[in-house]
Amino acid sequence: MSDEPREQDAQGGPDGTGEADTQASAKPGKPAGRQRRKRTGWRRALPTWRMLLGTFLFLCLLLGGALVAGYLIVDIPPAKSAATAQTNVYAYADGKQLARDGEINRESIPLAQVPETVREAVLAAEDRDFYSESAVDPKAMLRAAWNTVTGKGKQSGSTITQQYVKNYYLNQDQTISRKVKEFFIAIKLGREVSKDDILEGYLNTSYFGRNAYGISAAAHAYYDKKPEELTTAEGAYLATLLNSPSAYDVTAHPENKPRAEGRWNYVLDGMVKEKWLSPEDRAAMTFPEPQTEGGAPNALSGQRGYLVNAVKDYILAHEILTEDELTTGGYRITTTIVRSQQDAFVKAVDDQLMSKVDKEARKVDRNVRAGGAAIDPASGKVTAMYGGIDYVKQFTNNATRRDYQAGSTFKAFVLASAFENNAQTQDGRPITPNTVYDGTSGRPVQGWNGETFAPENEDHVNYGNVTVRTAAEKSVNSVFAQMAVDVGSDKVMDTAIALGIPSSTPGLGPYPSISLGTPTASVLDVAQAYATLANHGQHGTYALVEKIEKGGEEIPLPARETRQAISRAAADTATSVLQSVVDNGTGAAALSAGRPAAGKTGTAEEDKAAWFAGYTPELATVVAVMGQDPDTAVQTPLYGALGQPRINGGAYSARIWAQFTRTALEGRPVQDFDLDIPAGSEEPPPLPDIPPGDGETQGQDGGADEGQDQGQTEGQDGGSDQGQDQGQVQGQDGGADQGQNQGQDGGQNQGADQGQIQGADQGQTQGQTQGQTNGGADGGGDGGGGGLLGGGETGGPAAREPRPATRNP
Repeated sequence: MSDEPREQDAQGGPDGTGEADTQASAKPGKPAGRQRRKRTGWRRALPTWRMLLGTFLFLCLLLGGALVAGYLIVDIPPAKSAATAQTNVYAYADGKQLARDGEINRESIPLAQVPETVREAVLAAEDRDFYSESAVDPKAMLRAAWNTVTGKGKQSGSTITQQYVKNYYLNQDQTISRKVKEFFIAIKLGREVSKDDILEGYLNTSYFGRNAYGISAAAHAYYDKKPEELTTAEGAYLATLLNSPSAYDVTAHPENKPRAEGRWNYVLDGMVKEKWLSPEDRAAMTFPEPQTEGGAPNALSGQRGYLVNAVKDYILAHEILTEDELTTGGYRITTTIVRSQQDAFVKAVDDQLMSKVDKEARKVDRNVRAGGAAIDPASGKVTAMYGGIDYVKQFTNNATRRDYQAGSTFKAFVLASAFENNAQTQDGRPITPNTVYDGTSGRPVQGWNGETFAPENEDHVNYGNVTVRTAAEKSVNSVFAQMAVDVGSDKVMDTAIALGIPSSTPGLGPYPSISLGTPTASVLDVAQAYATLANHGQHGTYALVEKIEKGGEEIPLPARETRQAISRAAADTATSVLQSVVDNGTGAAALSAGRPAAGKTGTAEEDKAAWFAGYTPELATVVAVMGQDPDTAVQTPLYGALGQPRINGGAYSARIWAQFTRTALEGRPVQDFDLDIPAGSEEPPPLPDIPPGDGETQGQDGGADEGQDQGQTEGQDGGSDQGQDQGQVQGQDGGADQGQNQGQDGGQNQGADQGQIQGADQGQTQGQTQGQTNGGADGGGDGGGGGLLGGGETGGPAAREPRPATRNP
């Protein structure tokens, strides 16, 4: 067999492959394998499986690297400012919302404050697998991204974690870049933060409609409740709102109620399916109608602005929080304001005062203002405050401003100081409710070393010799000016401060004019001082805040310390005199409250303000009607306002006080004053012998004779008359009898051996051993004077309260 190759072999095999070449190329020792055929035609354009696998693995590595890089690169950012911004929530004493003071209506609360069934309702509505699933749902993310890219609608992430990330860290833009960030942040958050913390954040940042951010704001906006008071049905409705807050608000869009109820049923049925709610409880539930939407939740209109600012001032003054802390927000501040009493105060002012204002008929009616405050004497809590007609119309709080004279309300402090200091008159007589003083108008005070001070009584009325009690009833300026000097005007000032008048009060000083109320204490200041009298002389600083919380933690409040400002005997004796002011004097309008009351009227100089300060055993309240030009803010007299010649404290202020007090205490048993008055304090002290002709004579021959035509009579002719002939006759036989005879039958007779008797014709008789004599035709006691019929405040519309004739030196 020849070794030469055959031609056929040289040409190759049938497939065109040279066998010799194949064999020649084969490695020695190995059999020749089957040669892979080349791809031709269209097949050459198709990738091989190796290419596909390689590409897939490459993409996986690329995607994995991108995920790792994204996880490492994207950090959890700081919370956006809008997500952390909170309002300060102010609440009534019962916890009901009073007002909010920030732009973002949000109050962040701990998860524990949200009822469990409300939490479960939210999960049933938004993410039933929240506690078992991962932080992200890739399928939902891809679906949302695809729909956004293809224009089929914008969608957001589906898990609660992703929604929380969007609310708390990012914005609401439906973009791919935002979704990528949301994805990585959610993954990190799911690894670093507990599910409870995420759910808490979600509930505090979600929008529920009605400008309510967070579950707490929503609870108040829709049901006027604290979140912990929400029922399961109410919680399910709030969970319904998360899907479409505007559309599902059934009060704003009643036409959408079927849809809202359908979504609400979906939420409850989901709770049953997840075994969070029993079928029986579910079947018993009815749709919880939300309340109608009111004004903006943070609006400060009406009384809210006055109350909020007063509370802020209280918090800052007592250094409970700093101004920066308050500005940051997030505090829930429960005030001492009782909602029913607050409403009663507003209604009383409207009924008794503002409803009578006619700005078209009387230009001066534009100037009418009012302020008021009520304090519980036992606790010192401010239960109501009236700051003005509307905070957005009149910004100044009339209850806390210190620029109007308090008028004769300060006479109560003169009384209390006299009794506290066992003061004596200039001639050595102890001052008691029945100590007799000279009530002559314009009489210079004795014993004062400063500039001459001779205040006039209202309408220049001369009251003659009157007791301290009567002087209080008629608000006799000349008597109280002298009494302030007798006590010591510095001591009167100290007593006023001890009772609650701030030492920094403008115009407060050791001058006789303090008796006329020239200091410009606020309505709230005077209410605090009168509350001390009502509390038997025990003083504690008033309180406007019951509790402050933030993030579930309570902020410490200063302890309320009480002290005995003046003795109980002094306070109760003053109360006894002030009771007479209401029962028999200028404060008679307060009797319509239907309860035992003590109080004092007051009028500022030139009738720029009219006050009534009074109290029952349960409540101390002060009301002031003020005059102020709305354009210039200048204080103005109230002459002619409300169609009355003059405005005094015994009229509109006392009527407001009475209506408010009657309503505020409605349903509570009538309580009388429990007074501890020292024995003998109701008895008039003995007088020293007064030689005839020493001082002013008020007999038949002249002097300060008020005569038959001018006297103040209380006889058969009625009114304030003393004596049948309206004459004030002070004896015809000189001073020997020490008898003061005013009128023939019904005058003030200080005859022999008799006590203080209200005679047959309304006269007042005081016996020889007790009375004060302003003797006969030529001489008598220290003065005294007649009076003008009807002098002093009567409490009627045209009645008038003495006004200060002089300011502090």
